[in-house]
Amino acid sequence: MVGSVLAAAGGFGTDAMPLSGRLVYWLSLVLIGTILGRVGGRHLIRRPWLETRPVTAVILLTLVIGLPMTVMATLANMLFRGGHFHLTQMAEVAPSVLLTTGGMIILAFMVQGRTPAETLSSPAGAPSARLLDRLPERLAGASLWAVEAQDHYLRLHTSKGDDLILMRLADALEELEGIEGARTHRSWWVARDAIIGVERADGRATLSLINGVAAPVSRNYVKSLRDAGWF
Repeated sequence: MVGSVLAAAGGFGTDAMPLSGRLVYWLSLVLIGTILGRVGGRHLIRRPWLETRPVTAVILLTLVIGLPMTVMATLANMLFRGGHFHLTQMAEVAPSVLLTTGGMIILAFMVQGRTPAETLSSPAGAPSARLLDRLPERLAGASLWAVEAQDHYLRLHTSKGDDLILMRLADALEELEGIEGARTHRSWWVARDAIIGVERADGRATLSLINGVAAPVSRNYVKSLRDAGWF
């Protein structure tokens, strides 16, 4: 879609090329960019970073995708327009490629941000959540009910009480697979078994947990939690 629009519009000075050439040029570049984006997003950018470190995620992906795309665009220009490959050509192409790449990544992140992560669960017999291995000794063997981010620490709410560990929520979310639960707020993750009630006031929802703690639910997560049958 994007490649076709750019080809039809003759974007970035390609209007002098015939339509067939523009289609090949832009569809090839968009395909390569999509592949780089998928590989980079899967192996470089962890999902929780989309909320906790969006600027870092955008910058990294822009470089991972944009720099190779700068080389490819320069080679494509040489192939379709003639001439020789020079570093000065790359320097001329780089700003527009990086700017376009960054804009598309930001747009993609905004679209993804509308659909928060679904609840986590695991099949029968799956290994226990790795985060349980990080429980302080006095909480060993406890059931994990909620994880609350407090500055650079996490407060782990469990069946044996609560305690702090030094860890980012973005990293903890990756170690919670194996417990049915979900992100309810940018600073909260809650286990489904810990919920005993839901309170609503002023258009906002709050989850009442088995240990007496109230976990907030931000508007970004209301729909996904409702769809999952949490309330």
